[in-house]
Amino acid sequence: MKAYLGIDVGSVSINIVVLSETGEVLTGLYLRTEGKPIEIIQKGLKRAEKSMLAGVEICGAGTTGSGRYLAGVMVGADTIKNEITAHAVAASTHIPDVQTVFEIGGQDSKIIILRNGIVTDFAMNTVCAAGTGSFLDQQASRLNIPISQFGKLALQSNIPVRIAGRCTVFAESDMIHKQQMGYGIADIIKGLCEALVRNYLNNVGKGKEILPSVVFQGGVAANVGIKAAFEKELNLPVHVPKHFDIMGAIGAAQLAKEEVARAGTTRFKGFSITGLPYRTKSFECNGCSNTCEVVEIYEGETVIGRWGARCSKWDL
Repeated sequence: MKAYLGIDVGSVSINIVVLSETGEVLTGLYLRTEGKPIEIIQKGLKRAEKSMLAGVEICGAGTTGSGRYLAGVMVGADTIKNEITAHAVAASTHIPDVQTVFEIGGQDSKIIILRNGIVTDFAMNTVCAAGTGSFLDQQASRLNIPISQFGKLALQSNIPVRIAGRCTVFAESDMIHKQQMGYGIADIIKGLCEALVRNYLNNVGKGKEILPSVVFQGGVAANVGIKAAFEKELNLPVHVPKHFDIMGAIGAAQLAKEEVARAGTTRFKGFSITGLPYRTKSFECNGCSNTCEVVEIYEGETVIGRWGARCSKWDL
């Protein structure tokens, strides 16, 4: 059976997918980055290889996410694409008539607008962490509630509580204030979910025409309270795909499949890279006034990739 590897390297998680030629997810891994992307990529690939059934052959690989170049040179990726492209491809593969994609991850959020299967507009919020997974994790920990129960508690609320959601600091202080006023935890959590959705739509979705079908993906899509708040605010159904937390990796695998079909061959190095030593170092280029910081990645003693330069001087 032919299959394709997709790797999404983010700031909080690294997602690895083995996708069959028919688009079925044979393996889907969601791993915490833990500040060690190279080590976690190798660990994840070992797990992916062990999980593969006999007769499954990886015929191509693609990478996406903020660490896509790092992962791409390590595995020999056929495609290295940005998150917008990968998430749009994955969403349109699962829901062909999708016109709006909400994607909220660990530390950033984005909106993607599609018309007739083509990305026509997008926006990202990488400055404010309000509404992202790391902020919700922090609040769940502060309230001593498992993050898996956070959204379910919001659905139990019957009393509306308005929380200031434009900033993580204001949101947290407002939650504490509402607790001191005697509001219940479920009511406060629901108010927070609604505040974060308002913040997302006012900042990330500002000026965008949000049309159905609407797809919600990324780690935060597991929070049913956020999903319900989106549906209430938009008065539209919001679809959460089965593999909502690894959609970027699915898109990367799908893009790899298309590239290999076009090129007729693959650059994938195989799973043997899990046993190779990798290291990175950087230097400052003094060739011009830009003084770029150039990062190199070594496989053993061989430089296999460089990035960070504004010109082609250090291209391999």
